[in-house]
Amino acid sequence: MTAAGVDVVARGASVRGPRGPVFEGVDLDVPAGGLLAAHGPAGSGRTSLLLALAGRMRLSGGAIRVGGHVLPAHGRRVRRLVAVARAAPAVDLEERLRVREVMTERCLTSPGVTQRAIREAFDALGLAPHGEDLVEDLGPADKLLLATALALAEQPGALVIDDVDDGLPPDAHAPVWAALDRVREHGPTLLAGCLRPPPPTPGLHTLLLPRRSRDRLPAGTATAREDSDT
Repeated sequence: MTAAGVDVVARGASVRGPRGPVFEGVDLDVPAGGLLAAHGPAGSGRTSLLLALAGRMRLSGGAIRVGGHVLPAHGRRVRRLVAVARAAPAVDLEERLRVREVMTERCLTSPGVTQRAIREAFDALGLAPHGEDLVEDLGPADKLLLATALALAEQPGALVIDDVDDGLPPDAHAPVWAALDRVREHGPTLLAGCLRPPPPTPGLHTLLLPRRSRDRLPAGTATAREDSDT
């Protein structure tokens, strides 16, 4: 289940919405296998930034390079490299489904993903969900790790997971971040969004995003844009 991580670089990356900048002038350098924690309050553009890094939101300005592929020209290649585990409301698990159903769905929709690969990802994250459990009945930590495991099973070069600390009780923060840090042992670079930065760990890169806009990301904003690769 090990994949090669990719580096992620941004220079002056910006996205504007109808009411002004969602985020602007972002510079970052995350080496292959590193951990980015983009943190800030609601309205700071965390989700939009993560989707832009994943090739699923078009920039208004600046540039992003993922594993040597520059956006937007190489959008398809970047989308193949980067798996999005959660970036609500655009990307999230269907809460009305059972765990076994979301596993089956992932095997059908993501080439190369198997039930075995998903269960190996569960083991890597210390997760042991029951197949008949409804996603909506899972606790916030298990729901987060389930989404992460499904994405990890795709063997991506980088993995996006937003709202890491959303709804987590205080005593769950450290175990969840420790579990996510183990994702990097399997290769992928981890691009995370959170309200507050995680505990210090080797390879951690933090980015504070100030609140800039009241724009909210509408459902369906993250799309697999058909950018031309050259």
